Amino acid sequence: MSTASPARWSTPISCIRLEGADARRFLHGQSSQAIELAPSGACLPTCLISPTGRMRALALVRLDDTGADLLVLDGDGAAVHQALDRVLFPADRVKLGAFEPATLVRWIGDAASEPGPQLLNPGVDLGAGAEQPAWLQQPGEALPAWLEALPELSAEATEQQRLRQGFPAAPSELNDTTNPFELGLAPWVSLNKGCYVGQETLAKLATYDGVKQQLRHWRCSDAGSAAVSACAPGTSLTTEAGERAGVITSALAGPDGLEGLALVRRGALEEPQLLAGEMPLEISVPAGFMAPPVGAGGLG
Repeated sequence: MSTASPARWSTPISCIRLEGADARRFLHGQSSQAIELAPSGACLPTCLISPTGRMRALALVRLDDTGADLLVLDGDGAAVHQALDRVLFPADRVKLGAFEPATLVRWIGDAASEPGPQLLNPGVDLGAGAEQPAWLQQPGEALPAWLEALPELSAEATEQQRLRQGFPAAPSELNDTTNPFELGLAPWVSLNKGCYVGQETLAKLATYDGVKQQLRHWRCSDAGSAAVSACAPGTSLTTEAGERAGVITSALAGPDGLEGLALVRRGALEEPQLLAGEMPLEISVPAGFMAPPVGAGGLG
């Protein structure tokens, strides 16, 4: 199955509106990106993380003159809204709107995109390549003609695209046991912006080269029932020497075999092949994965 021809796919997201003079400062302190001094019109990628640096959600922040839209791409939008509401103080000049449904439309291949407020250019890989923008579709809105004209990927092809780019999804990769650097999300994190939730943990990981596992793509040429069972999410991986190497997080069966994502332990990252039981898997770096920063944690 090939996804080389121009095509689009859509995924549901959540949109949370923040209005007021302190909206940027508030989001700056609650997420991993430098937001407070960014200009109106900017679209910034960010991670919402726990105080221990664990993933809660993946989002874009779209800034304007009166506030910001927090677009929760993956993760629990309702839980994000609740968490933000809990840390708002009466003195904060921020009005937190309800979380509303929206749709993120992505595409591959050349398309005659047109500028506009719904065109998002965060400068990171959203699953279609780092230079590829995305389109924010609000409920009841039609797609522009140039985007509507693209054929829509099947569910299988959409998942294959995600796996090969290495775009993390909840709860398989994006959960309370992983951090942004393990998932290849270094560009979604600012290490120089000062204090924010989870900043100390991420700064230490970068400063002391402390990332212990990384996301990898795997492939298996066997698509039989035994292979499907052996490569199920949650399956432990080992090296050919029998050492623990990681765990499978996602799997997809296709006509050419199985493929998926796995979190691979640091000591096994150079292995071209790992084992799921006795099943050999070819291991590679996903196209969209960005290596963790080293020595740039901003501590001190």
